[in-house]
Amino acid sequence: MIQEIKTNYGNFFEEELLEEINQIGTFKEIPEGFELIKPGSYIKFMPLIINGAIKVLRTDNEGDELLLYFLEKGDTCAMTLSCCLGHHKSEIKAIAETDTKLVMIPVSKMEEWTTKYKSWRNFVFDSYHKRLIEAIETIDSIAFLNMDDRLLKYLRDKIKINNTSVIHSTHQQIAYDLHTSRVVISRLLKKLEKDDVLKLNRNNIEILQI
Repeated sequence: MIQEIKTNYGNFFEEELLEEINQIGTFKEIPEGFELIKPGSYIKFMPLIINGAIKVLRTDNEGDELLLYFLEKGDTCAMTLSCCLGHHKSEIKAIAETDTKLVMIPVSKMEEWTTKYKSWRNFVFDSYHKRLIEAIETIDSIAFLNMDDRLLKYLRDKIKINNTSVIHSTHQQIAYDLHTSRVVISRLLKKLEKDDVLKLNRNNIEILQI
């Protein structure tokens, strides 16, 4: 595991911290669709992503969801950090977008490493900044973009995260992520297909140009 940790986090952390992560962290592989964090639960471990991708969503009292951002290898979740340090219940849902490899860091090490390692402290602050920018972009897209543009942005993000032009998501799954109805998404996807932007297949969406 140490080599994978060094490959993904060697540019962030010094050798001593990398060795500690290897000794203390728990290596975990989760399948696509696995719910890593549930709203209302206490978080006991902080994930460092080795490979794959995780999508982070906000849910309301009715169970409706809104995609906030994606996490990739070399990332961690600022909201997870906040819950860990403040001992608060989670206000987000985190689901594996693809098959994902993680190193789970115990909460007990969070504050210790923040004091002990400057590189860890910088990593935490940088993660907060990145996730804040992404959350602001999500708010901006809701406030200032119409659903056509939001859907295009979503499809671009999916291509980037999954590293493929074929998207294996149902119309209903996309509607959940964008907090809208399946009917709206289906109508917009058919319009994009008519414009030769994508091709709707039985079990996937093939992006032709975007």
